[in-house]
Amino acid sequence: MSRSATIERITRETQVRLTLEIDGTGEAKICTSVPFLDHMLDLFTRHGLFNLVVEAKGDIDIDYHHTVEDIGIVLGNAVRQAVGDKKGIRRYGHAVVPMDETLAEVTIDLSGRPYLVYHVELPKVKIGDLDVELVKEFFQAFTNNCGANVHLNIRYGDNVHHIIEACFKATARALDLATSLDPRIQGVMSTKGML
Repeated sequence: MSRSATIERITRETQVRLTLEIDGTGEAKICTSVPFLDHMLDLFTRHGLFNLVVEAKGDIDIDYHHTVEDIGIVLGNAVRQAVGDKKGIRRYGHAVVPMDETLAEVTIDLSGRPYLVYHVELPKVKIGDLDVELVKEFFQAFTNNCGANVHLNIRYGDNVHHIIEACFKATARALDLATSLDPRIQGVMSTKGML
């Protein structure tokens, strides 16, 4: 069974095409026209041991908002489609990841009920041309479209780049665990019998 998805989203603001393989080896081919996001998606792929191809174009002459958000939407949809009926997956994933002075903690429940808890304090600055407030927009779009409950917490940290990088790495590792198959699980991990 191939746990993969290819999603294309075309709007008047963006064009995003994304292919995700859940059971990958960390291979990434990313071109979003947002260099810092390319870097974050590359390390997300490697730390989650996914395979990910992203091609995106957007109205970046205005700003990066639509492109960043729409990539989050498409990635969330791809995860949801790739895990299918969720039979046999662990459902829950948790990771604590250090990045120098920063410590990020992410917990994910692939419950089908989207909810983001985002305890990440960032100053209103840019990394390159990216407004760092768009990181929350990315995770909100991802969470809503993945159908996951995501708790993203920075326990401490000072360097904005390190904080964001730790967020992406911890999310990838938690998602890898949540999507992993456990042969002991019959059906779905829910007393309701469905997620």
